[in-house]
Amino acid sequence: MENLKKMAGIKAAEFVTDGMVVGLGTGSTAYYFVEEIGRRIKEEGLQIIAVTTSSVTSQQAEGLGIPLKSIDEVDLVDVTVDGADEVDTNFNGIKGGGGALLMEKVVATPTKSYIWVVDESKLVEKLGAFKLPVEVVQYGAEQVFRRFERAGYKPAFRQKDGQRFVTDMKNFIIDLDLGVIENPIEFARELDHIVGVVEHGLFNQMVDKVIVAGKAGVQVLEANK
Repeated sequence: MENLKKMAGIKAAEFVTDGMVVGLGTGSTAYYFVEEIGRRIKEEGLQIIAVTTSSVTSQQAEGLGIPLKSIDEVDLVDVTVDGADEVDTNFNGIKGGGGALLMEKVVATPTKSYIWVVDESKLVEKLGAFKLPVEVVQYGAEQVFRRFERAGYKPAFRQKDGQRFVTDMKNFIIDLDLGVIENPIEFARELDHIVGVVEHGLFNQMVDKVIVAGKAGVQVLEANK
């Protein structure tokens, strides 16, 4: 599995060229993309500026000598490469298993070419088997939680080291155990209108390419946008 992730990450780095502003994703597959960008800077003299989607990725990039700016210091991002937890047949996805969904969506929104790197186990007919992360402000989080409970969404506060997990933006995450999301676009709209919800892990119709590593090798799937 790790070898497949590495193949996908290295393939994604082929879409990066000199002079680009590059979004560096978060997670186990995006990790290999960041490593490959660091190698190309060191060994090939690749010249880019990068923005990151989490404090974890920032630390990795700094360690590799990748020059960084904040998302507010750039107008557009040429290409962002990130992982995904599930991708359906319409190229909608669930992200946020690593807890960085808000920053990931902030970077993805001004990106010209948005690429996901996944292994083939992440491809699904319909989203929802992977629990949907919803980032909520700490004030009133119990109110939002109870609302999700009443709706039958089987919510759970994400935990880390026996405490509620706190994101880089100092919010909580409530994971929804939905089973199947029949209409991701409609459900995203519902979540967008709940006061206290900062962001959710539905990344609908945002991605341009999905690089899939599987037993048959690496495939590049193009979204019909």
